[in-house]
Amino acid sequence: MGCDGGTIPKRHELVKGPKKVEKVDKDAELVAQWNYCTLSQEILRRPIVACELGRLYNKDAVIEFLLDKSAEKALGKAASHIRSIKNVTELRLSDNPAWEGDKGNTKGDKHDDLQRARFICPVVGLEMNGRHRFCFLRCCGCVFSERALKEIKAEVCHTCGAAFQEEEIIVLNGTKEDVDLLKRRMEERRLRAKLEKKSKKPKTTECVSKAGVTDDSAGPSKVKAGKPEEADPDPKEKRSTVASRASGSASGKAGKPPCGALKRSIADSEESETYKSIFTSHSSAKRSKEESAHWVTHTSYCF
Repeated sequence: MGCDGGTIPKRHELVKGPKKVEKVDKDAELVAQWNYCTLSQEILRRPIVACELGRLYNKDAVIEFLLDKSAEKALGKAASHIRSIKNVTELRLSDNPAWEGDKGNTKGDKHDDLQRARFICPVVGLEMNGRHRFCFLRCCGCVFSERALKEIKAEVCHTCGAAFQEEEIIVLNGTKEDVDLLKRRMEERRLRAKLEKKSKKPKTTECVSKAGVTDDSAGPSKVKAGKPEEADPDPKEKRSTVASRASGSASGKAGKPPCGALKRSIADSEESETYKSIFTSHSSAKRSKEESAHWVTHTSYCF
């Protein structure tokens, strides 16, 4: 053991007891939640999006995750509930005029104020640094502090005027109870959307099938439709009706004089010569070649 120089070992140096639970620094945790992307662990930069559980992401990181869902990414579990870009909402954030960022500490000789945040509530003016509860609206993406929504109760967004319901309010970086409630609402919302999508499909197929049936049955129904009295007669009756129609038409044609019989010459008639001289076909009405004119006219004397 040694003990040279009169050193006396203590008990905790000889006996190894249970390890102490490491406590997470609250300030460091708040900085990681509100200033860094949950998926890529990079500093948040516009465009910033939030999921249905209230976590903050860079939009570029979400798109890369959706395009390449490899099992090697350990942080992919934090975004496993994001199945498409529609599951996230782009946030409309209000900049903090008092935030300088890295410009005020270029030399590294100034203290970084962790309470200072990049964004604030546009209604009350509270900074979004994790000390105050913030939430956003799924319908428009506007971000407010919870105090602003409680003090100014309205069914319309304070910034853009869009109407919203209580279910569309999502708390950003909420507690475990808030996450459980948001997860339950998310599952109910997705199940409802799935059922509505299924209910719409049969209606469209029924409409298409009904249209096809009506088009197919339109022809036969028009031909076969009618009273039972108008059914097709027997072949014997058909023959009798055809024969009667043929005999009637023949008798009608025989009774009428032919068209050529009406066209007869007036010269062959038994009328007097005075009556016949009225018509141009009479010999007295015709002129000789010497008496006729040498030009063409439309009078009957030239023909």
